[in-house]
Amino acid sequence: MSFSDYFWLLMWAFLFFAYILLLVNVLVDLFRDSETSGWGKAAWIVVLLVLPYLGVLVYVIARGAAMAERRNGGRRAVSEERYVPTPPSIPSPAGQIASAKAMLDAGAINQSEFETLKARALA
Repeated sequence: MSFSDYFWLLMWAFLFFAYILLLVNVLVDLFRDSETSGWGKAAWIVVLLVLPYLGVLVYVIARGAAMAERRNGGRRAVSEERYVPTPPSIPSPAGQIASAKAMLDAGAINQSEFETLKARALA
């Protein structure tokens, strides 16, 4: 085989791989679309099977903008669903003293423990 044979083999392999990637993206988008009916999805699959290259090209031209919106909408929904823990809130010194005073009044702590908690809150 000559260099030109290897070059064309590489070129056709690249184009076939690019087509497969496009076809997978089109199929994923087709099944992600909740607005298209089942019959509409079936019709697109028939078009993609009967006229593979032309079908992918027509799908990308006709629904390319909607493909991008669905892809970005899915990413946005995933990022909004992520749990972000909030750090525990640290009560203010006045709140800590009020809590200690409530425990002193309830009899849960004695006067020396109250003074210790008060000094710790003011420190």
